[in-house]
Amino acid sequence: MLFTRLLGFAAVASAAWSGNLNYRSPSHHHPGLGIAIHKVVKRSDISSPFDPAKLNFTHGVASGDPYPESIILWTRVAPTMDNDKSNVTVTGFVPLYNHDTDEYVALSKSPVCVDWAVYVDKELRRAVTHGTAYTSSDIDYTVKVEADGLSPYTTYHYQFAVCGSSNSSPVGRFKTTPRKDDKVNSGSIAVFSCANHPFGFFNAYGNVARKDSVDWVVHLGDYVYEYKEGDYGWGWAIGRAHQPNKEAYSLYDYRRRHAQYKSDLDLQHNHRQFAWIPVWDDHEVGDNQYRDGSSLLNNTEDSFIKDGGVSVDQRKMNAVRAYFEWMPIRQVDMDDNLRIWRSFSIGSLFDLIMLDTRQYDRSITDLYWNTDYVHAISNDAGRSLMGSRQENWFYNQLIKSNKRGAIWRIIGSQLVFSRLNASLALGPENPFNYDGWDGYVSNRNRTFNVLYENNIGNNIMLAGDIHSTFVSDLNWYGNKPYNPETGEGSIGVEFGGSAVTSPSPLGPNLTFAQGQFASEWVVGNNPTLQFSDIYYRGYYELHITHQEVNAKYFGMPSILTRNPYEVPFANFTVKNGENKLSRPLSGGTVFNGALKNKQTTQTNMTHNTEDNSWFISN
Repeated sequence: MLFTRLLGFAAVASAAWSGNLNYRSPSHHHPGLGIAIHKVVKRSDISSPFDPAKLNFTHGVASGDPYPESIILWTRVAPTMDNDKSNVTVTGFVPLYNHDTDEYVALSKSPVCVDWAVYVDKELRRAVTHGTAYTSSDIDYTVKVEADGLSPYTTYHYQFAVCGSSNSSPVGRFKTTPRKDDKVNSGSIAVFSCANHPFGFFNAYGNVARKDSVDWVVHLGDYVYEYKEGDYGWGWAIGRAHQPNKEAYSLYDYRRRHAQYKSDLDLQHNHRQFAWIPVWDDHEVGDNQYRDGSSLLNNTEDSFIKDGGVSVDQRKMNAVRAYFEWMPIRQVDMDDNLRIWRSFSIGSLFDLIMLDTRQYDRSITDLYWNTDYVHAISNDAGRSLMGSRQENWFYNQLIKSNKRGAIWRIIGSQLVFSRLNASLALGPENPFNYDGWDGYVSNRNRTFNVLYENNIGNNIMLAGDIHSTFVSDLNWYGNKPYNPETGEGSIGVEFGGSAVTSPSPLGPNLTFAQGQFASEWVVGNNPTLQFSDIYYRGYYELHITHQEVNAKYFGMPSILTRNPYEVPFANFTVKNGENKLSRPLSGGTVFNGALKNKQTTQTNMTHNTEDNSWFISN
C-alpha cells in the first residue's frame, strides 16, 4: 500500500516538473537551450520547501497563444526580485543578492511548488482545470503551463498559488479562440510594438486594459531593448534607466531586462486582462538582427574582441532562452528552437499569420557600415527576410486560408511591407530602409505574386518597428496598375503602428509642427501611402466583422509620466471584397498627421545632417 502511494506521489511530482514548459523551452532537443529535468530533479530537495511567506509573485501573471481548447499561463514566484545569474549546479548553494532586504540569500536546492487553476467565474468558485508545477533558479523561477480542457471562444479567469498556502497571485483573465470552422460575427485585437523602457511609461498598454476594448493583444516585437543606458535613451531622468546598465549579452542580462520591463504596472495590467499573441523583432536580441549577427555583433574578429568574446550564437541562445522563459508563448516546433512563426484561426472570420522577419533565417541586413552594399544587392533574387522554410510555410498559409473560406487574412510582420521612400530621414543616396522589406525586394515580389496569382484578397498587413503610423493600400507598385485616389489595383491594406514609447525616427523631441511637416512630406512622396502620423507614440485596434475591418489609432499625449490619457486621432475602414482603404479616408478628418491630398500646414523645415535634427526655417 505504501509502495503504491509512493508511486502515485512520484507520478505527481514528475508531472509537476514536466508541466512547467520552461524546462523544455525553447527546445527540449537542444542541449544548449533545454534544461535537463532529470538533473534538476536529482539535486532538488522537495522535502524541504521554501517558506511560502518568503516567496513572492514578482511580476504578476500573463496568458498567451490562445487556442480553442487551451491557453498558456505564465507567472514568476521567487525568493528574490533579482534574477538568476547562473543555474544552480549540483554542488548546491549559490548566494544571490536580494535588493529588497539588502542581504545575500542562499538559494537552496529546494524548488518552488505552485498550484494553478482556471475558473469560469471571476469569483473563482468553479474551476474547470487545474494543476501543479515546480520551478527553480534554472529557469529564473518562472512558471509556464498549458491549461487545456477549455471551451472555445469563452472568457475564463485564472490564478496561481504557492502549494499548501494562501500566498496567491493576482487574478488573470483570458479569452480562448473559436474553433476553425465556427461562424464568428466579430473579433478584435490591439496591436503594439516597440516599448523602450528608458523613453517613457507604458501608458498605451494600460489604456487598452482600462477600456477593455478588445478580445486579444498582438505584439509585433521590440518588447524589450538590449541597449545600455545612454546609448538609446536616458531613463535615469524619469526613474527608468536600463538594468543592468550594459548592453545585454549574458543570460542574466536578458532575464534582468525582461524582469525590468514586466515591472511596469500598465504592462502588468494588460497582461492580466488579455491573452497575448507575440513575436519578437530585433531588439529582443540585438539591433538590426539577422541570421548571422546584428549591427553591434556580427561574425567578424573585431566584433568578437570588442564585445568581450561573446559569440553571435551565444548571445542569440541567451536572448532566446530568456524570451521563452518570460513570455506566455508556445514552442511551435520542438525540433526548431528559433521557430516563432505560427498562425491562429479565429473561426471562419480571419486567420492571423504571425511572421518572423528578423531572427529566423534572414539574409544580411543593413548594419550601418554596409548600407551601400545592401542597397546594391536589395533586388537580388536569393535574398530572403524569412528563409525558404518560413517563406514556403507563409505562402501555403495564405493559399490554405483563402481555400478554406476565411474572410480575412491578417498578417503580423515586424517591418513595413509597402515600398516606402524615407529620404527625408535617410537621405537621397539611400532613400529606402534596407533593413526592412525594401531591402528584400524579391521576397516582397514573391509574396505579391502569390496573392495576385491565386486571387487572394482581403489581406491586412500589420507592421511595427518604424515608430510611426503608416497606412497604405497594398499594391505591387510598378508591376500592377494603381490609382492613388481610388485605391483601385490594390490587393489589401497595410496598417503600420507607432511605438509604445520608442521615439520618432526624427528624434525624441519632435514638435507637433515638425511631425506634421514630416508626415505630409512622406505621404506626398509615396504613391500607395495614404496616411502618416510621425508625432504620436501609441497603438491601434482592429475591429473585425464579416462586412469590414475598422482600424482605430490612439496617441499618448505624454509618456514622461504614468497617466491614462490618449487621443483617438484617426479611423480607417476596409470593406469586404474591396481590398483597399475606403474613401473618403478616415471619413475625411484626422486629429493629427497627414491624409493623401489633404495637407493642412505650410511649415518649412530644414534638416541638420550633423545631428539629424530638424528646425523651422520659415
